[in-house]
Amino acid sequence: MSQPDNFKEASITPNHAGEQELFRYQFKAMASPCELVVDAISEEQAMAMFGEAISEVQRIEAKFSRYLADSVVSRVNASAGEAWIEHDEETGQLLDYANALFEMSDGLFDITSGVLRRAWNFKEPKLPAQSLLDSLLNLVGWDKVVRKQSAIKLPLAGMEIDFGGFGKEYATDRAAVLLANHGVKHGYVNLGGDLRVIGPKLDGQPWQMGIPDPRKNGMLIASIPIISGALATSGDYEKYFDLNGKRYCHIISPKTGMPVNYWQSVSILAPLTVAAGSFSTIAMLKQEEGLDWLRESGANYLAIDQTGAVKRMNE
Repeated sequence: MSQPDNFKEASITPNHAGEQELFRYQFKAMASPCELVVDAISEEQAMAMFGEAISEVQRIEAKFSRYLADSVVSRVNASAGEAWIEHDEETGQLLDYANALFEMSDGLFDITSGVLRRAWNFKEPKLPAQSLLDSLLNLVGWDKVVRKQSAIKLPLAGMEIDFGGFGKEYATDRAAVLLANHGVKHGYVNLGGDLRVIGPKLDGQPWQMGIPDPRKNGMLIASIPIISGALATSGDYEKYFDLNGKRYCHIISPKTGMPVNYWQSVSILAPLTVAAGSFSTIAMLKQEEGLDWLRESGANYLAIDQTGAVKRMNE
């Protein structure tokens, strides 16, 4: 079994509790701080499971990251307007999921909208020219993408797809399934705040998972007890700038090319991390219609609007 490059540099923290122990492992992947917690009978067993889980995360990143020239996504984007690109079953399933999200969100969750980042630099408080936005909006539209069996084509030069809207969440779920298949019954996977709980603490108590306060860096606005399932949050507080009293964040509407501005954050509790992350993003994109959409979908949510008011399921 190959170990990831930073495997030996990460920290292992066992917590003694009966026959099994909890082992905690911290590392970095997908440009995010990550953490794995598993129950095992020995450090050696825990290390083996950590290695496999991290290798799976790295496999997904290498295969689908738009930052890597030889990834599937980069090859599709490089061939925009020119050629069909063949893909495997896993890629096809993610494209099918992207299509489902596009339809579910009335076109707001659109994996071709990443081109709009060319207009926005969140390191400086400056609005892009409308002419630039208009030219990029012409390249947005999942409904323009052509697919046949195991191939995809972007019809216009300059178009792109990007799995960034659910790639990290997908990797979280894959790592959790792998660990569960190895017998893990207590622990969780945390990839940059996208959480999948495999099972409760060794004593059966739930893990207390925090939801960040979108206006107080490093503080929590709520803590959610979770025995199993997933938690993900989308918000306007990670990449943004403030200009003339208004916040412009990295979650951009594919309809207007402008950042959303109704919610500070939306957190979703769901069985799968990929579902929790997708639903939270769709709610952000739907803005003032997001709360009704969440209620209709039956999602378990905690949302904070721009006034700081907290909205919870069943309230």
